[in-house]
Amino acid sequence: MSETTHDQGPDLRAGIALGDLRESEPLLGHVDGEPVLLVRQGRDIHAISARCTHYGGPLHEGLVADGGIRCPWHHACFDLASGAVRSGPAPEALRCWAVHSENGRVRVQGEHTPAAMQPRQTPRSVLIVGAGAAGDATAHELRACGYRGPITLLAGEADTPVDRPNLSKDYLAGKAPPEWLPLRSAEYWQERRIERVQARAGRLDLAARCVLCDGARSYTYDALLLATGAQPVRLPIAGAELPHVHTLRTRADAEAIRAAIAAGARRAVIAGASFIGLEAAAALRAQGLEVAVVAPETQPLARVFGQRLADAVRAVHARMGTRFHLGRKPAAIDPEAVQLDDGTRLDADLVVMGVGVRPDVALAQRAGLAVDNGIVVGADYRSGMPEIWAAGDVASVPDPVTGTRRRIEHWAWAQTQGRQVARSMLGLPVPPAVPFFWSQHGELTIGYVGHAAQWDALEEDGDPERGDYLCRYLQDGRVLAVASIGRDLDSLRAEVELLHAGAGAPAP
Repeated sequence: MSETTHDQGPDLRAGIALGDLRESEPLLGHVDGEPVLLVRQGRDIHAISARCTHYGGPLHEGLVADGGIRCPWHHACFDLASGAVRSGPAPEALRCWAVHSENGRVRVQGEHTPAAMQPRQTPRSVLIVGAGAAGDATAHELRACGYRGPITLLAGEADTPVDRPNLSKDYLAGKAPPEWLPLRSAEYWQERRIERVQARAGRLDLAARCVLCDGARSYTYDALLLATGAQPVRLPIAGAELPHVHTLRTRADAEAIRAAIAAGARRAVIAGASFIGLEAAAALRAQGLEVAVVAPETQPLARVFGQRLADAVRAVHARMGTRFHLGRKPAAIDPEAVQLDDGTRLDADLVVMGVGVRPDVALAQRAGLAVDNGIVVGADYRSGMPEIWAAGDVASVPDPVTGTRRRIEHWAWAQTQGRQVARSMLGLPVPPAVPFFWSQHGELTIGYVGHAAQWDALEEDGDPERGDYLCRYLQDGRVLAVASIGRDLDSLRAEVELLHAGAGAPAP
């Protein structure tokens, strides 16, 4: 991953020759010290910020397609004309500049503010239950799309929303400072007139259109989003509730694990070889702990990635010094060790459970909404009650390819769903999108676009052990998903191909 600096490329205020600007090839330059991209599509020339608003990814290394530009790092997609976020984890739109073309020369002038969108329908009020990725994105997008009505965001945790993927990656590894975690500043909510309340929803009254919270507070709505997320699972075994046994879902969870390390924990057992479990294992090894991973499968992630890529992931962890106990399950935990189902005893002063999550459907279920491995919604994220939407880890949505239902637990995808809900609420066009996530294991980062709950064939190219790999997952001859290592542009192209093939999720 490279970084742009302000002195790269030409001074775009001084201008460049029109012939130097090739169709759909971003040209990196600068304006008054600010990195800026010029992008030509047909007769249109756009000038936008050169860095993604999520971690500053280099957009000049990304992909231009369908009137948008995609970041090579984490697949945030921005509209070229307006800078607006179409999909992915970017928290803010790109800045735009005015462009003047005359006599074969192109110059970038002052900063340009695109015309504000005009909602086609305006709910009297919007209530959002849950301040995770989906809830935050919905609130932000409502304001970005011109909604001026009241927005109330009910946050179950004091510090949400946060950059959750970082909790099991760089933050847990001690490589990221705490100030990287919050997605928004305290001033953000005030500036956008979003009432953010720390309260847990207890009951949903459909007839009165209100949500009752702890402390007898109630909040009415005209449009309601249920973004209640998911809760981590604890194994039903003796000792699972001991104080040195942790899950890893919230900032408080990550802080508790870091506190245990600071207090002297040196031997960790990870229960479960999930993405969270393995990422936590890598992070704890980076902190110098002895780490053992216990899981019932014979090869972690093989069901998701296939044997070859799964072998590479395991090899990376083995080189980092992680010990695996596969085909085994924890049977009991005591203050000093984890006992396995074969009688093996693993010393442990820190235990992390990474055995999955369950969608938090209690609020919806008590209200009588349809629930089937999540809150049942249509392609536009509406439930059986037209004024109620659901998005994120809790939403069970029709799969556009198979027609079955899917519930995807990806943080960046929850953000995309949140934006789509906001546009659906306002009657605006919804840009199609494809699910994406990334997983980090030491120096190995895997990108994954699409969704393949099952597949019957793989098409592999390159070598994952060498950091150059692309794998397509097919069902009945159709590509459903693509995993990659070190193939950023190929991964972006695969995303566009999946969109064109109808694997996206546009709301009607």
